[in-house]
Amino acid sequence: MYWSFSVSSFAVGGMIASFFGGWLGDRLGRVKAMLISNILSLAGALLMGLSKLGPSHILIISGRAISGLYCGIISGLVPMYINEIAPTTLRGAIGAIHQLAIVTGILVSQIIGLDFILGNRELWHILLGMSAVRAVLQSLMLFFCPESPRYLYLNLDEENKAKQSLKRLRGSADVTKDMNEMRKEKEEASSEQKVSIIQLFTNPSYRQPIFVALMLHLAQQFSGINGIFYYSTSIFQKAGISQPVYATIGVGAINTAFTAVSVFLVEKAGRRSLFLIGMSGMFVCAIFMSVGLVLLDKLSWMSYVAMVAIFLFVSFFEIGPGPIPWFMVAEFFSQGPRPAALAIAAFSNWTCNFIIALCFPYMADSCGPYVFFIFAGVVFAFTLFTFFKVPETKGKSFEEISAEFQKMGGCSAKIPKAG
Repeated sequence: MYWSFSVSSFAVGGMIASFFGGWLGDRLGRVKAMLISNILSLAGALLMGLSKLGPSHILIISGRAISGLYCGIISGLVPMYINEIAPTTLRGAIGAIHQLAIVTGILVSQIIGLDFILGNRELWHILLGMSAVRAVLQSLMLFFCPESPRYLYLNLDEENKAKQSLKRLRGSADVTKDMNEMRKEKEEASSEQKVSIIQLFTNPSYRQPIFVALMLHLAQQFSGINGIFYYSTSIFQKAGISQPVYATIGVGAINTAFTAVSVFLVEKAGRRSLFLIGMSGMFVCAIFMSVGLVLLDKLSWMSYVAMVAIFLFVSFFEIGPGPIPWFMVAEFFSQGPRPAALAIAAFSNWTCNFIIALCFPYMADSCGPYVFFIFAGVVFAFTLFTFFKVPETKGKSFEEISAEFQKMGGCSAKIPKAG
């Protein structure tokens, strides 16, 4: 019970804070907001690092919840910042690099969590407090990061500062093309109404993009991937693996390797294509995973089928469904509705994360090895949705993406004008 709650408390923190990322970014600026948010990360790390000195379960759950608050804020802030600083031709690749940094951190934590390093009775609290090192390091590095030129120009009307920021980002004195794009975007943004979360669902121009955005995040979380990440060691034990902890690290290594692959593929193959390939592969792998676990008692070699299926499942996830939803949502919306859209997308992602973290152990107990057949059906349904409803955004401006949505929805709704 404590284990499930300690896992899910992280997602609860993310759910609560996800609504505040866009607001904080607009109030303080993208970089300052990320810097201030690190206070939460540091506080959460200290609580967990000091948990050996007090009631451990309370301090760990509290520390994870506060760390979740931090992650909920930056889960909207970081994709927004990346989308605003990246050139159009590299938007997807840079977004995938963000995911690569996340999965690399997961892999490092799995390695240092081994018994002979920090994952033992004497040093486990140090392991939990190690995220403080990352918080301090990131805070120092943020002082060298330029503010988003789009935020400076579109939100604050600071044209000269926006130019200086662009020159730092592009490494060139000639930023005329970028400035012209932003001027055009500002002209269009000036005719937009201020968009609230409620208006994303009530206004016909935003309803379809936000629906697709939410479905992409639901597809990511309800695919079953977090069931594997959270409880991979026990899954490998049931599969008959003698050293399941090393198999779990293997999953982390595969996770990292294929995220790196997606960095190079996302600007060539396109977001929609990679998402479809990833979901289709996950569907097949979920079937084989379930078959392997069901027949394990009758055929011992099925443990290898299950293990290979898990590795491939994670590989296909990181090719598309892992990194793509976060930055694709930012591409769906212009500067005005983008913070609200990222907030609701982040909230849906964290809510689904919480549901899976809390329910998966009970699903596994009730359904046994058949549980991944359920996820296979869910993945198949989301694959069909992606095929029919999700447009390609590679190399396209917001106006072109908006036109794609209008064409797919069969409507001619335009961006609402200010009264």
